[in-house]
Amino acid sequence: MFEKPVDQLDANHADFENTPLVKPTGFREYDARWLFPEEINLTGIQALGFGLGTVLFELLGDAQQPQIIVGHDYRSYSQSIKLALTTGLMSAGVGVHDIGLALSPTAYFAQFEAQIDAVAMVTASHNENGWTGVKMGAARPLTFGPDEMDKLRRTVLDNTGVARPGGSYHRIDNMAKRYKDDLTNRPAFGRKLKAVVACGNGTAGAFAPEVLSKLGVDVVPLHCDLDHSFPHHNPNPEDMEMLHALRDKILETGADIGFAFDGDGDRCGVVDNEGEEIFADKMGVLVARDLAKQYDKPVFIADVKSTGLFLTDPELQASGASTLYWKTGHSYMKRHTHETGALAGFEKSGHFFFNAPIGRGYDDGLVTAIAICDMLERAGTQSMADLRRSLPVTYSSPTMSPYCADTQKYQVVDRAIAHFEKLAADGQMLLGQKIRDMVTVNGIRITLEDGTWGLVRASSNKPGLVVVVESPTSKANLHAMFKVIDDVLSGYDEVGDYDQKLEG
Repeated sequence: MFEKPVDQLDANHADFENTPLVKPTGFREYDARWLFPEEINLTGIQALGFGLGTVLFELLGDAQQPQIIVGHDYRSYSQSIKLALTTGLMSAGVGVHDIGLALSPTAYFAQFEAQIDAVAMVTASHNENGWTGVKMGAARPLTFGPDEMDKLRRTVLDNTGVARPGGSYHRIDNMAKRYKDDLTNRPAFGRKLKAVVACGNGTAGAFAPEVLSKLGVDVVPLHCDLDHSFPHHNPNPEDMEMLHALRDKILETGADIGFAFDGDGDRCGVVDNEGEEIFADKMGVLVARDLAKQYDKPVFIADVKSTGLFLTDPELQASGASTLYWKTGHSYMKRHTHETGALAGFEKSGHFFFNAPIGRGYDDGLVTAIAICDMLERAGTQSMADLRRSLPVTYSSPTMSPYCADTQKYQVVDRAIAHFEKLAADGQMLLGQKIRDMVTVNGIRITLEDGTWGLVRASSNKPGLVVVVESPTSKANLHAMFKVIDDVLSGYDEVGDYDQKLEG
């Protein structure tokens, strides 16, 4: 059907219009990301759809023709990429149901609303302009994990897709409205709240202000006009530039809270009424506390980047709640939250997963914002800052990402693991303390005797590493732990500059 993809191709050549360009490193652990058109061209996207269609027949069986929901985020090229993906899917015999411009959770909602198992959402989420990607799944509410992604990668790169008849295209024009109606089909908040809603000029700007306004929130929009050039900053609620802009608007307007949504709306960041950012893992502890008062002995899932408070917070302990730590990554967390039947899962990046009766199991930044507003309503006269201050003090870093090529990042992490394992085996001290334990389920998380810990892992969705540190004892130990990790990583030639470094 298609030629075998190549990993390099001159754009100023006729072959660029006919030969699939697909850089192999674009296939990540649980989704796909490429620079467009340097790493994938439209013909490569068609080949991707053709391979995905073939994989869907393998996963769902030949008893009935697979159907799939497709949508796209707001970038200058996303609709073209979605249409190229659609032609590839149809060539493989798949029935395509196009919901148009959407958030990722809109596409996940559409799977339930239209009773369709599979989804392919064209989005690069928070990545810089120029990136594209696809989040895929074949069983709601789950998205692909490493096994499915490896099957897809081999099918596309080895050109083993199978052409089948019967592919079809169906347009669903009102899914965005149905999604918004579903979110607002409930009572408005009883507590009057004023919220700055920051969307970084990403797709959430067409959804978040309207939904929260309909629920009674006095919305102050910040960068909610759609602009795929992202003129202010990337729509990334972990980016301090976005959080600082949100802080400034809160202090200017006297808002009760600020919400920051990423480019495809599946993550939510929070800044309180005093302008203090509350990193998503700490926010998760506050939400878990609130839910533990509503549900008996709930189980929660937290990713390995998250604060140790999920295990040590006195309120959570007293409520009988329990928390399990799991691999970082929205697909891993979504699946584990679903399979364990946990009430909710919390990831430090801002992906929150709520099972029934709160949500449907997938990550949705708007469902998260609504749950936080419900929490504030139940808190009575307490402000968001009051709730933040009620947590035991810990000193935490943002998620930091030094550059490291996709072809090298896993080997670099293996070297870092070996380095710290040798330190522990030799009984060496860090910060004048023994290493209490190490968790290597996802990179390496090193914890010292006083609870100070640091994490190094490979990023799952971009060329880079992930570094997170936390100390329950002092800001000095936070910085000292970061220096320990940074000194190791800076000694590797493969590691480049950080996207942001620890402040203060």
